[in-house]
Amino acid sequence: MITKHQLIKDFPEFETKIHELKLEDTYFKKLFEEYDAIDHQIYKIETEIEPTSDDVLNNLRMERVHKKDEIYNYLNQN
Repeated sequence: MITKHQLIKDFPEFETKIHELKLEDTYFKKLFEEYDAIDHQIYKIETEIEPTSDDVLNNLRMERVHKKDEIYNYLNQN
């Protein structure tokens, strides 16, 4: 089953912190929105709403991994 990769599901231990930072921290909000946009784009491709090449999909997946790492590091530092 194809699903979105929601940060709260991937990092349940940070659920409250994610919510608070989205409201209070403009840098984190930007990171979150960028991650969400990439994830949404991947979801559309995987569900064949928006077909594209495998190379494009793989590049987007790598972007999502890097963005998720950046978010995880930010959550641990703040």
